[in-house]
Amino acid sequence: MNDPIVEEIRRVRDAHAARFNYDLNAIFQDIKEREKKSGLKFIQGVARQPVPQQPTGTAVSVLPESTPPEAAPTAIL
Repeated sequence: MNDPIVEEIRRVRDAHAARFNYDLNAIFQDIKEREKKSGLKFIQGVARQPVPQQPTGTAVSVLPESTPPEAAPTAIL
């Protein structure tokens, strides 16, 4: 299936890369120069480390054949 938007993006990207003979360093430098000239503020993203989840309560194993604690006789508890 051909998507005209995807095809256009690929054409533009290929034309841009061809201007720099597909040299990734040159393409990168061009993009950085364009960012500077744009006057827009670009933020460097830094991946945050995941925060370990703290348990919120006591885990209770519940099996289908088990009796809920509130229904169990007092002598068993």
